[in-house]
Amino acid sequence: MEVHQHASAKSPAFWVGKLAIFTAGLSASLRSAIATDIKVAYLDPVSMADSGRMIGVALGAAFLGFSIMLMVSSLLLDRIGMKRMLLAASAGFIVGTAIVVFADDLSSGRSVYHLIVAGMFICGIGWGCVEGTVNPMVASLYPHDTTHWMNVLHAWWPMGMIIGGLTGVGASQLGIDWRVTFGLVAVFALIMGVRTSQLEFPPTTSVRMNVASKSQFAEIFRRPSFFIWFFLMLLTAATELAPGQWVDVALTSVVGMRGVLLLVYVSAIMFVARHFAGPLAHKLSPEGLLASSSALAFVGLLSLSVANSPVTAMLAATAWGFGVCYLWPTMIAVAAERYPRGGALAIGLMGVAGSISSYVVLPLLGAVYDTAKIEAAGGAAQLATLSREQLQSVLVFAAGESFRVVSAIPAFLVFAFLALWFFTRKSRAAPVAASTTVAE
Repeated sequence: MEVHQHASAKSPAFWVGKLAIFTAGLSASLRSAIATDIKVAYLDPVSMADSGRMIGVALGAAFLGFSIMLMVSSLLLDRIGMKRMLLAASAGFIVGTAIVVFADDLSSGRSVYHLIVAGMFICGIGWGCVEGTVNPMVASLYPHDTTHWMNVLHAWWPMGMIIGGLTGVGASQLGIDWRVTFGLVAVFALIMGVRTSQLEFPPTTSVRMNVASKSQFAEIFRRPSFFIWFFLMLLTAATELAPGQWVDVALTSVVGMRGVLLLVYVSAIMFVARHFAGPLAHKLSPEGLLASSSALAFVGLLSLSVANSPVTAMLAATAWGFGVCYLWPTMIAVAAERYPRGGALAIGLMGVAGSISSYVVLPLLGAVYDTAKIEAAGGAAQLATLSREQLQSVLVFAAGESFRVVSAIPAFLVFAFLALWFFTRKSRAAPVAASTTVAE
């Protein structure tokens, strides 16, 4: 088996999976990096009081497209294959990026906002095709060490975030238009599509086990514990992805540095740490790893709510980064390892939960931000009359409120994962005790 896994690690298909995840991370990072530009150029002139919610909706549209396509791809992957799904992902990123880039040329006023939402939605469709393909691919290649290799694969998500974040900040400093910067996504998507067209991909685990789609549904409903993990995936994604998309909008004017640089820093932590997920999961168990991660994420988000300088922001981001590092890939790996007959459907449903969560939470964060902003200003009408110093004070308060609200989610997760750890440990110990008694 070791020989098989070593060979799989060098598989061209696995490397294309890394490139696909990298492209998805690059798209997410650049969406965050250009969010402030879009908000200032198109949304503030339409409605200063409502612009936070509007940019939250635009960013959340990618997660909506992601969730819809992830569900569709999970249902169809066994039938149409990994190659076609990744080619569809390439097309989604290219088309969606083009719509966002040329939205101002295609329309004007509020209609530009709707085109940007549509473009981000289509980018999310490409992302859903990626996630719906590469996770089952890893489960097929590494059935006996899925947690480790799932984390290795998903280390390339933060690498995409790093490159995207640094590119976004660097381009802004050089005065390069954000449209040119965001167009980089289409370039990598094209490379991914060309490389995909040249390769063959493995069958999914469910195809190898000859498990039909109906049987995958039956497996999930036969084992209701899956829905506990599905619910917790809603919360782990809200802890990681939604704040990651929000950090540049909320913190740039508060901590004295571009918020997206915090995202780059956190992504660097994630890229390195995810390569060590296997030993940690074996030592702590997946539940123990997830509980520890949630505790750190809680500390990090709560600290971000009071961060007011680059130093305090970096310290808070360190705790948050180590906290969210293992959440998404470990949750996906749990579904793959514990519900193998659920196939791509079980894995896909976990991703759907994560994306739906982010789609809901991002506009809520925006609404909390807007409400706090209006409250601190003394009313919506007063926002436009504030001096620069007064507006800065208002934005500090609003940013703090948004991160304080979301910090309650990982606080709950700590107790949830500890309860699962205790229950799982007890259930595993029972058969051992019984067999010892028989032997005696």
